[in-house]
Parts: sequence; structure tokens; C-alpha cells
Amino acid sequence: MKVQYLEIVTPDVDGICAAYSSAYGVEFGEPDQALGGARTATRDSGGLLGVRAPMHDGESPVVRPYVLVNDIQAAVDAAANAGATVALPPMALPGHGTCAIVIQGGIDSGFWAL
Repeated sequence: MKVQYLEIVTPDVDGICAAYSSAYGVEFGEPDQALGGARTATRDSGGLLGVRAPMHDGESPVVRPYVLVNDIQAAVDAAANAGATVALPPMALPGHGTCAIVIQGGIDSGFWAL
């Protein structure tokens, strides 16, 4: 299982980026609109770490891993069949791949396909 994208949603984007830069020596780029305005840093595994602000008032802070899958629709269907709620069906992100979000037991999880 490979986490392709690790997303942090927080109202304190600059503070989190500064803390992670200091603690882990990563460099964050400028906001990427294809990723909801996230500032990203490349992880050692080749995936990305993205830190962004909530996109609407109802979005709470969260740390959400997106696991790399070969067939994103099959992964979403399997999660739904296991009782997960599909919060975001597969959605293309220009230049990055396709993502989806499911929630099970109060935990947000994502799928990512290249």
C-alpha cells in the first residue's frame, strides 16, 4: 500500500508548512489550484504532501491519506460495499491523476490513480 498523496486541511496553512519545513526539512511550493490551492512538497516516496485551507465553511481540519490504486472505481465500489460513505466520487485532477474520498467509521480515506 503506497500513500500517493497526504493531504492536510487546516486553517493555518502557513504555520503547518513552516513547522513541517523546520521539522522535516521539506520545501513547499506555491499553491496548486488543481489540488484545492494546496502548497505541496515532494515526499521521499515520490508522492506529495499537500497543505491547504478548508474550501468551505463546512470542511473541518483533517489529515487524509490517498492510497495509490490501479482501478479507482473498483476501489470506491469495494469501500462502499464494505459500508463506507462515498464523499467524493472519482474526480480527475489535471496534471495529477484521479482522486476519490470515502468515509468509514468517521475516518476520511482517499484513493488515487495515476
